[in-house]
Amino acid sequence: MKNLQMYINGKFTEGRSGKWIDVLNPSTEEVVSRQPDGTVEDVAEAVDAAYAAQKSWAKIPACERAVYLHKMADGIRANFDKFQEILVREQGKTQALAATEVGVTATYFDYMAEFARRIEGEIIQSDARNETMMLFKKPLGVAAGILPWNFPFFLIARKAAAALIAGCTIVIKPSQITPENCCEFCKIVDEVGLPAGVFNVVTGRGSLVGNAMASNPKVAIVSLTGSVGAGTKIMEAAAPNITKVSLELGGKAPAIVFPDADLELAAQAVLESRIGNSGQICNNAERLYVHKDVKKEFTDILLKKFEAVKVGDPAVMKDADMGPLVEKRALDSVMEKVDRAVKQGAKVLCGGHRVGEKGYFYAATLLDDVKQDFDIVHEETFGPVLPIIEFDNIDQVIEWANDVEYGLASSVFTKDIDTATRMCRELEFGETYINRMHFEAIQGFHAGVKKSGIGGADGKHGLEEYLSTHVVYLDTHYE
Repeated sequence: MKNLQMYINGKFTEGRSGKWIDVLNPSTEEVVSRQPDGTVEDVAEAVDAAYAAQKSWAKIPACERAVYLHKMADGIRANFDKFQEILVREQGKTQALAATEVGVTATYFDYMAEFARRIEGEIIQSDARNETMMLFKKPLGVAAGILPWNFPFFLIARKAAAALIAGCTIVIKPSQITPENCCEFCKIVDEVGLPAGVFNVVTGRGSLVGNAMASNPKVAIVSLTGSVGAGTKIMEAAAPNITKVSLELGGKAPAIVFPDADLELAAQAVLESRIGNSGQICNNAERLYVHKDVKKEFTDILLKKFEAVKVGDPAVMKDADMGPLVEKRALDSVMEKVDRAVKQGAKVLCGGHRVGEKGYFYAATLLDDVKQDFDIVHEETFGPVLPIIEFDNIDQVIEWANDVEYGLASSVFTKDIDTATRMCRELEFGETYINRMHFEAIQGFHAGVKKSGIGGADGKHGLEEYLSTHVVYLDTHYE
């Protein structure tokens, strides 16, 4: 077991409390590391360091800031196997998905670095004769990044890379469930010689560390990826200082299969969307709507795929399709939701049970005979459980798909361009995938509506989350 360290103002530290929080391997339930239990004073020190470093960091040309990001990407690739192993151990990721996460994280740093010469302002036409209007894009200041446990390594890049290239400094709080990858990444930050205070990490409990970050008046933006409850608390903490918040929260993504769809393609895409990361992705397909004309045929195809899913400890079963859920609380929640669905009338086609007695494994589960008013159609499951709902026509399925408090992702399977374009117009979600699985691209914009969040990430629009506008009216009086 290893003792992890925080990273504040260019130095590794165990913080002030002298207390520790254990980190468990969800496959074995064994303690694999422990992290410092961060304090309000640790947060204040990190924010002060970031605040002191921000103005000089912003004065460095963006193309020079980009060099640091490229070096971070190189450092990740040089330690690829180490980070992959950490993700498998502390989060329960499969080998394949862990490898994907490490690779995309490195790519993301390189991608955001390339925006160095693409941060642009505007010249605006004035109404006055001798006036020039200029719109500047400037860094907001200190960013606070609060990370989730489901993609803990990638989210370092999603928040830090955009903030750093924009000229912001950052304080990051990794999830207390999965902190080791972030603490290990700090060694790369240290090795590339990033100026002290530009990148800081404070570990600990979200209720204390996260709230202390969000309520600090020196923080200009708080970016959180997490639950609706966590997002609400962050908004409350940020409100007294009118601090900008960017929130990516829950989802209840519908996957909609029309009768003209390629059923094999749709079934494979739905499967991959539902069991990815053991169903623990905010834009996973969470509910399946199938037209009555193909309901039986499609269900038969999908059932065979669900029954073939291999579940096990990804450190041992190298070709596992799913690892464990991340913690016992997650396992208990999924089991309770399935039990409640069955009591409401759902039929378990496969799965519906824990796998083994050690580790937080749950079988890939298909539920049939589900009605629109069942709880499992509306509550985020965050596990490998898929309820199937039969629909009659396009008007009905649009109404049902939108009938949730979330609005992150959705998918449509059809060969008809009229159907596809209508769904794009009328679905109330930040993302719609047509004839493919749910998984966003780094050059897009990952953002939701309703209770799925405020703001977003990725691409040029994600970068602009960390920029403010400054309009200058220049009257030269040369006549």
